[in-house]
Amino acid sequence: MGSCKELLVGCGARRQKILTPTGVGLAWRGLVTLDINESHKPDVTWDLANLPLPFEDECFDEIHAYEVLEHVGQQGDYKFFFAQFADFWRLLKPDGWLFGTVPEPNTAWVWGDPSHTRAILPESLIFLSQKMYKENVGQNPMSDFRHIYRADFELRFSQISNGLFLFGLQAVKPSRLE
Repeated sequence: MGSCKELLVGCGARRQKILTPTGVGLAWRGLVTLDINESHKPDVTWDLANLPLPFEDECFDEIHAYEVLEHVGQQGDYKFFFAQFADFWRLLKPDGWLFGTVPEPNTAWVWGDPSHTRAILPESLIFLSQKMYKENVGQNPMSDFRHIYRADFELRFSQISNGLFLFGLQAVKPSRLE
């Protein structure tokens, strides 16, 4: 357990753990915080738009991103979208988890907040799984980004609740890219 590390990106002033693989055990184990605003006193002050993030490969069991991913990148900037998720994948140990919450797609908060620059939809996460490319490319209109995206996640849960879209992705290593 001593090597267990969890990264909370865009921590702000809050340090609450919202999601876990089992839904129980909401205590942090080796928490590292990252935020752009040093007044929030993160362990690491860093702009999430600057990739790669300043950590070694496969050093985290879990990455948590609560109400932050919609503030980074631009809608339609697929290169940054895939680079960001590939960097999260790089940081995760095999079978590590990426947990996130973003505004629910049909709520006014998706674009009502002037600091939101992109939406993360349930359908967006399909593009993070190499398995989904294999099953869908050529069978339907799914675009093929395997030429720039080599990481691999499996969507383990997604839920719309109280105006939020919550999700859990598990890192598949090695990638199932053919």
